[in-house]
Parts: sequence; C-alpha cells; structure tokens
Amino acid sequence: MKKLFYLFMVLFPVVVYAQQNWVKSSPLYEWVNVGNAGFSAGYCTNVSLAFSPSEQPYVAYIDDGNNQRTTVMKYEGANWVNVGIPGFSEVPSAYTSLAFSPSDGQPYVAYTDDNANLKATVKKFDGTNWVNVGMANFSAGYAYYNSLAFSPTDSLPYVAYGDLAYAQKATVMKFEGTSWVNVGNSGFSAGVTGWTSLAFSPSGQPYVAYLDDANSHKATVMKYDGTNWVNVGMAGFSAGTCECTSLAFSSSGQPYVAFVDLAYAQKATVMKFEGTSWMNVGNAGFSAGSVYYTSLAFSPYDGQPYVAYMDAGITGNATVMKFDGNNWVNVGSPGFSAGEVEWTSLAFNSTGQPYVAYTDYGNSLKATVMYYDAPTRINEEQESKLSLYPNPTSDQITIAATGGGQVSIMNLDGKELITSQITEPKTQLDISNLPSGVYFVRLTNDKSVVVGKIIKN
Repeated sequence: MKKLFYLFMVLFPVVVYAQQNWVKSSPLYEWVNVGNAGFSAGYCTNVSLAFSPSEQPYVAYIDDGNNQRTTVMKYEGANWVNVGIPGFSEVPSAYTSLAFSPSDGQPYVAYTDDNANLKATVKKFDGTNWVNVGMANFSAGYAYYNSLAFSPTDSLPYVAYGDLAYAQKATVMKFEGTSWVNVGNSGFSAGVTGWTSLAFSPSGQPYVAYLDDANSHKATVMKYDGTNWVNVGMAGFSAGTCECTSLAFSSSGQPYVAFVDLAYAQKATVMKFEGTSWMNVGNAGFSAGSVYYTSLAFSPYDGQPYVAYMDAGITGNATVMKFDGNNWVNVGSPGFSAGEVEWTSLAFNSTGQPYVAYTDYGNSLKATVMYYDAPTRINEEQESKLSLYPNPTSDQITIAATGGGQVSIMNLDGKELITSQITEPKTQLDISNLPSGVYFVRLTNDKSVVVGKIIKN
C-alpha cells in the first residue's frame, strides 16, 4: 500500500493551494500504526488520547503492566516513550482522562484512586515528575467516569464525574489555584449518571452529557449558566436508553452528543442541539451494526463530526465514520484494527488527520494508536501557490511560493523537524539529515496556511 502511495507522489507533482478542500476517498489512503502496535507494557484500559501543543500524541491509560496504575506515554517520532515514570499513581486507579493545559502546555490526568477512598485525583507533569494538582482524593466520594477539560476563558482544569457522595449524581469541580471547588451544586443531576462527558462551549460555559437514570437511562445534557446547572433542551432527549455518551462542540458553537443507541439495536447515533431541541445528525443508528465505546471529535479543517467506536458488526474491530453534510460515511476501511478493540479515543492533529487510540485485542490487549494517512485539508488562493521540487529528493528541496511566511517540514505525526522564514520567491532547504520517508511541508503567512507533501529518498 505504501509503495502505491509513493508511486502516486512521484507521478504527480505536489502543488498545493490555500483555501481548497482536498479530502478523497481512495484505496491509496489507509489507517496506519503510529509507532509499534501494542506499545504499552501490558494490558490497558480506560485509554484517553490527546495532542500536546507541539503536536505530539499522548495516551493515558490504566496499566496492567504496572499494577493497574496510571501511565502516560507520548510518541517521539519513532517510538512511544513514558512520560515520567510508568504507573505514577500511588495506588491502582480507574477512569483516566487526559487533557493539556492551555496556559503551560503540560499534560494533566484525572483518575480515581482505587483504594479505600475511591476518590478523584488530578496530577500534572511538571517536566520531571507527576505532581498533584491541589489535594489528592479531592472529591467528596467515589468518582465514576471522570472527564477532564480546561476552560477556554480562565484556563482552569475542570473535572466532571458521577459522585457517590451524592447518590452517583453529577458533580463538577474546578481547581482555582490552591484548591478544588464545586462548580454550582454538587450532585446537580436529577438522578444517577453514567458516562459523564465534559466540554466547554466557545464562550466558556461548561456542559456535561451523561446517561440519565432519572430519565429512563436516556441522554441528558446540562450546562452551568453561572449560577445553576440547567438542562440543555429536554432531559432524556435520546429515543431510548443510551451508553458511552461523548460530547463535543462544532466550530459554530453547537453541542453534539454521540452515543450507543439502544433504540436502534445498539447502533451509533449523533444528535445536536438546534437552539430549542435536539435533532439527529443524519440518520439515527447510522452504523452498520451494533457499537460500543463511541468517541466524538470535530475535524479542525472540514468542521465535520467524526465518531470512532468498537464495531461489533466487524468482530469488534475499530471503525471511524464522519458526517459529510448529508450522510455518515466510513473514513477508510471499516474495522481497520488488527482485532477487537475497547476504550476507543478519537482526536485530531492540527493538520486535520484523525487519530484513534484503543485497547488492542489483536496485540495482547495493549495500547495501540492509528491515524488515517490521507491528504489533510488544503486551501486554495492563487496568490499563495506553493511548488516543491525536485520531488522525490535526497538532499535539497526548492520551495517556490509567493507571499513569504514561515515554512515547516514535519513528519507524518505533525512534529516539526525543520523551520525557516521564507522571504524570496524561491528558497532551498537542506533535508539531507532527514530519514527517508514522506514529509509535510507547511507554509504559514498572514493570508493562508498551505500544505504539501514531499518524498525524501
């Protein structure tokens, strides 16, 4: 498959324009492993994927290879390496959730200490060690289904969870610099919750989606209005019982929720809030068969919702689908993983490529991350034309562009390897020290972002 891709690149020059969508469905494009498949030390669960500000994929998980404690690993361009010590939680843990601070760029992980207290803890990596954010075990009671996110307005970490101190109702807390404090009332939901998913609107309001036991186990979303938690539309808005709720916002600020929909034979459904009510996005129950572990995210470029899940219709393998504006369509081949998966977690890098992390039954139930190897969004304006030659090349690449700007040469994982300012219509860069392979070339200026691909022999 890779040989076909290289041949395609040789036969057709890389000339890329700003403002043009180039998203193709082709057998040339496929899901490929990021580093080795099954890279964790042992069996893993509760997998959570996020990208650092420098575009490195990080994965947090419960690590059976380290006594069921929390581990975080990152991909460094060739290998997955531990971030700090593996199994850094003091005791076995559960319900991991990973996010990056927008203020200091450090990874934070929320989890439940699986000890006598069973309470929530958040740690951050300070560059050397994993340290507690405020007091460990800060929740009032056992915390179920932790979901960690940062406010876009004050950059503070928030954690949502089902709170056993309040009959497993929903609670949200935030860290205010010295201590964790409640956001509104503790246990604000009508009843028991499951699969809590926290996300922020563009204006900075926290929203929480969950399985709502008080409303026939249907999906409910609530938001904090500054004083109270209030329902977003009708409580229990899904057609039937739901599981694996996953909440995300579109670029226009609409909340979307993906879930396993038992009203449609346990298939995947996505709904969005239209201002007064929740509406289906495309068909309800759009997946080919029953699913589990739904994970929702929006492409940063085409703005469309994507959903990853365990696809029981294909022996439990991983499948990703996206909404193209009219229908839900497969992203690459359905069931692309080596075997059955659990705990799927979907995220995008800045160039618009979807990545999926999961527990991989095809590799001894260890952690695997794959990404979709397809052209990213490419924009078109004639004045921002970019030409790259010779292509393929072994030592020098000539960059011909108008408008100038900063050029970055990145590997397929989005990591910047070479950067330079372009001021002349034609500029040569030395890439002789790069390993053989395929690379992105990204030109950024005040008018556009232009992306091309080159082959280094």
